[in-house]
Formats: sequence, C-alpha cells, structure tokens
Amino acid sequence: MKELFILAVVTFFTLVTYYLVEPFAHSQMHKHIESEGFTYKDLPALTKKGDAARGKDLVMGAGACAGCHGIEVAGMPAPMDPVTAAQSYGVNPPDLSNAGSVFDPKFLAALIKNPAHALMVEHKFDPAKGKMHPMPSFYGAGGDIDQEVADMVAYLQSIAKKGEELTPAMTFETACGRCHAIHYPYVKDGKNHPAWTQIGEKPSFKHKQDELAFEAKVLDYQDALTKYMGTLPPDLSMYIRSRGEHYIKTFIENPQNYLKGTAMPRVGVTAESADKIIEHLEDVGDSKRHERAAVGANVMIYIIIFAIFAILWKKEVWRELH
Repeated sequence: MKELFILAVVTFFTLVTYYLVEPFAHSQMHKHIESEGFTYKDLPALTKKGDAARGKDLVMGAGACAGCHGIEVAGMPAPMDPVTAAQSYGVNPPDLSNAGSVFDPKFLAALIKNPAHALMVEHKFDPAKGKMHPMPSFYGAGGDIDQEVADMVAYLQSIAKKGEELTPAMTFETACGRCHAIHYPYVKDGKNHPAWTQIGEKPSFKHKQDELAFEAKVLDYQDALTKYMGTLPPDLSMYIRSRGEHYIKTFIENPQNYLKGTAMPRVGVTAESADKIIEHLEDVGDSKRHERAAVGANVMIYIIIFAIFAILWKKEVWRELH
C-alpha cells in the first residue's frame, strides 16, 4: 500500500503542476470571452417571409449581387478573377452558392442593407470621412425594402447546400478562405487535399514556370489584401493547436471583443457553420487526433494491466522473502 500512496501523491502534484502551467496560466494570460451563441442580438430579426422566386430576380437584377459575386450553382461564374477582384475591392467577393447556409439569415439581411454595420467595421469605413465600404448598400428596388431583403435571403437559402452536403471545407472556403491561407495539405477519408491559398487550392504542376506563375498571382492577391486589411491575415494551418476551439469560435463571432478596432470583420456564420470551420481546422492542423485518442486509450489500458501484474509480482516476491 505504501507504493500506491506514493503513486497517488506523485499523480496529485503532477496534475496540480499541469493545471498551473496550462489551463490556469492561459486563463490569466489570455482574455476570456464567453460565446454569445451566434445569435447576433445587435442585428434586427427578419420580420417578413421571403419569396425565393422574387429574391432570384432581385439578386440577378436590381440587387446587383451578380455584378460582383459569382453564383456557381446557378451557372454564373465570378465576373472577375480573384486577383483582379482583390485589386478592385480589396478582397475577392465570395461565391454566393452556399451563403444561405453558411451565414446567419439576420446577418445576411443586415449585410445587404448596411455592410459596414453588419461586419462591425464602421470604425474603418465612415462615409462622413469619405471612406465607403467596397460593398454598396442596397437601398431597395422601389418596394418594401424589408420584404425585398427577405426575398433575397430566401433565394440564397434555397440554392445553398444543407446538412452534410455542405462540407467543412466548403464552409471554410466561403467564410474564411478569401483572406486566410492553409499552408499544409492534408488527408481526410483517404483523400488527399492540397494546400489552400487565398485564390483557391494550390494545384500540382508539371513545369516550374507554371508553379511560379501561380505563386505570382497569390502574391499579387496578398499585396491587395494587405493594403485593404492593413496586414496580411495569418495562415490558419496550426491555429487550432495554438489558439484552441473556444478562442477561434469566439473570435469569429465577434473579433472586436478581442482586438478593438481590428480590421477583421465579423464573419456572421451560424453556430453549425462555426462547428464545421473548427472541424476543417482540426482536419488540417490535427489530422491524427482520432488515432492519437485511440492510442492513448490503449496505452492507459496497457499501463493498468502492467500495474496489476507489477503489484502481484511484488507481493509474490515479498512473500517468498518473508
């Protein structure tokens, strides 16, 4: 029993040391923000029931969305290549195919009406100072603007992939992929996925000059993005490990809570989309997590069995000595 007591004491102090070094130290060194549940309480609720057919006419017509955004699911490619779009607007406008599922409906409605307010970047884009957000506000098409906005949101929801059809990678691409790169390729479900750049997946090249031409486009895009944001947004390859799930989720939800005055906009995703973004970052930065958990369980089982045999062996030896 003496050995078990010593083991208990060592285990206790090891756990206390770990707590002081890891969770407690992090809680003191980093600001802790509680999640708001991705409810966006500062944004008004949608009070009108949208009509997807009317919304399609607005998105393609008076709403002028298709003038800047591609809608691949509707057979409409982006009007500009990513580099030209970034040089024109600061960042490449997202394809709207899955916007209706990735983003919260209230956020989408607010974004259509007043982009700077919805994105929480009014400190950066102030019309009174002649600084306009590159996405123009929608002032209506001659009818009830609230109804028109609800119709546009309904159309975007009607064309978007839903549930498991909307993969974590698709969600990341729509919500984060135009500003953030992922340097490392990864494997999921036995399939290889290439590295992600702000202009899309990095393909494999047969000729070096083709690779250099692609990298030059990436650099041109990053130059435009840096001028727009003030700094190049970080590569997110290992962020799930260096920051953790809670930090990333709450930062996505409201960047101003962590960095007052930051140029990073509020992303406006749903809680489900946030979970998928986290899953994608785990697939990239911690792709062996499931194997590690399984190995960890097996190691613990081995240690327990080994400890039992060690105790039985020790008793047997001491019995013979006595």
